[in-house]
Amino acid sequence: MRKIYVSACLLGALLLSNCHDDLDKVNPNSLTSESYFKTANELELAVNSIYATAHSNLLVAREWFFTHSLRSGDFATGGAQLEAPRAQILNGNTTPDNGVSGSVWNGFYTVIHRANTVILNGPLASGDATKKDLMVAEARFLRAWAYYELVNFFGAVPLYTEPVTAVDAFQARTKPEDIYKVVLEDLKAAQAGLPPTRSGGDLGRATSGAATFLLGKSYMQQGDYTTAKTELEKLVGKYTLTAKYNDNFREETEYNSESIWEIGFQGRSDNGYNWGSGDGPNEAQSSVRNQEINPISWRNLIPSDKLLNEYETPENGAAKRDPRLDYTVFFPGDKFNNDTKVLTEALQGGAGTSTLNGQPIKVSWEKYTNLYKTDSGFNPAGINTRVMRYAEALLLLAECENELGNQTAAVSYLNQLRDRADVMMPHYPTAKFPVGSKGEVFAAIVHESAVERGGEEGRDFDVLRWIKASKITPPFTTYSFNPNRDFVLPVPQDEINRNPQLGAAGISAQNPNY
Repeated sequence: MRKIYVSACLLGALLLSNCHDDLDKVNPNSLTSESYFKTANELELAVNSIYATAHSNLLVAREWFFTHSLRSGDFATGGAQLEAPRAQILNGNTTPDNGVSGSVWNGFYTVIHRANTVILNGPLASGDATKKDLMVAEARFLRAWAYYELVNFFGAVPLYTEPVTAVDAFQARTKPEDIYKVVLEDLKAAQAGLPPTRSGGDLGRATSGAATFLLGKSYMQQGDYTTAKTELEKLVGKYTLTAKYNDNFREETEYNSESIWEIGFQGRSDNGYNWGSGDGPNEAQSSVRNQEINPISWRNLIPSDKLLNEYETPENGAAKRDPRLDYTVFFPGDKFNNDTKVLTEALQGGAGTSTLNGQPIKVSWEKYTNLYKTDSGFNPAGINTRVMRYAEALLLLAECENELGNQTAAVSYLNQLRDRADVMMPHYPTAKFPVGSKGEVFAAIVHESAVERGGEEGRDFDVLRWIKASKITPPFTTYSFNPNRDFVLPVPQDEINRNPQLGAAGISAQNPNY
């Protein structure tokens, strides 16, 4: 459940003026950027407002996970009820006026603007110096995360490193390599300035481990496996895999030993959900993810056939059925609501069906749904989103070691995942996945990524990175992948319309073929 409570409305205060001389006065009680952000406590409230945007409907509570999911080969439509803007992304027909990707763009630039405000004012504020430094470190981590996401979603994007204070202070699109320079610089500063752990009311705030994790991923996205390995190895011994796989996707086991960074949510008895920006101090802090994918609710997205058939089962020649298939996916006959009810095909919403091992079947996502403890699918939930977890770090380390010629070390990392207490899959090599060469080890990494992290955000970035490097062929089943277009989304048309400088630095205002 949510541990960070926000008071962000104070950041929206504006000066009011009028062209008449007798009304051209400033309200002495209003808050402005010149009069606020002067103390360590005010900086903390400003940082809270960054988190408010991060977990809002614009980002992690809905549109962020949707944009990742719809670009991932792990998902298929649950039926004709999927809204048109979402179907666009899923089917590879995204247009510049798409509201889902546009929300993500706006959300992350709100994060960036608020982070810039803290970074600029932090050194000038009064009060506890340690607290001031911590707030700036948090802001730099959150700004880095925002730019990391933006550059992977959209490619070249405008770079703002100071608060925008004028209506015409537009920036042109900046090359990805220059965006990454800011990301790396911010993450190194955050790594040095953030604490290794959080507790109590600070659970959910960024840590040095989160900065280290994202630093490693940023190097990998740029093809620097040596430096990525150096960073990711710093996480080994500081985090451990949970004994139960589903502890990573349930409300009662949040902030566990495997969690590196998660965005907190709070379920509400009135099923409240904030469809706006999340800024109000009394806004609902829940996520609508459960309702979107729940089998007895909207069921807008379901696991793709490609993902379902990736799991090892005796039917496809494996020695054992991978338990993670049954932890990730609800099948007809599965029990729910504390094992008091049985799920049937008829109970599952939408017409979308699947094929597993050649047999038609109607299945749904179990991961990140609250059906394990309730029979009500039509409600937002308080399950935190695990943005970063240690299992992914092990997968990334395996990839680094394999790229650097250390196949034995790579396989060892993969086998740690298969040794999870309630998974216990046979070690590599297996009959289905030999690991005698670099290529074979990479195939095992691709497989293990799917079955360990199926349906989780960020896998799409990895898969697209592998496609770009010609290591795998496009896995998308709903459309033909166009390498001259589909590595990135279109720049939102609203941004093109209102930013006359967008294409001024020699990079077109819009991505190719959109």
